[in-house]
Amino acid sequence: MDEGPVAMEKRAAGAEMSAAEEAKEAGSERAKRPHVSIGGKRMPMPRSRLARIVSGVALVLLGIVGFLPVVGFWMIPLGLVVLSYDVPAVRRLRRRMEVWWHRRRRKDGRRPDAR
Repeated sequence: MDEGPVAMEKRAAGAEMSAAEEAKEAGSERAKRPHVSIGGKRMPMPRSRLARIVSGVALVLLGIVGFLPVVGFWMIPLGLVVLSYDVPAVRRLRRRMEVWWHRRRRKDGRRPDAR
């Protein structure tokens, strides 16, 4: 496991790390891992760019045959969300849809910056 810069400095100085400091270092490593947030839930994705693209394309392609058992049409939007992490064109499309959805959900129909 890679140690963070703080941990390496403390180990070099011969100081012991407390459990809280070790947890903080482990948390910072977890924060660097790619993730997607859907509905307030944070889901980790593979660290490898190639693995993310392959899994996103596989989800979209399998979602197209969603009428078959085991696979479903729900896989298409999930695959697009995974692809949006690495593919700028899909990212722009996802962001536009997200903005449209939030504007639609507003009760008064105003933009957030309008007063």
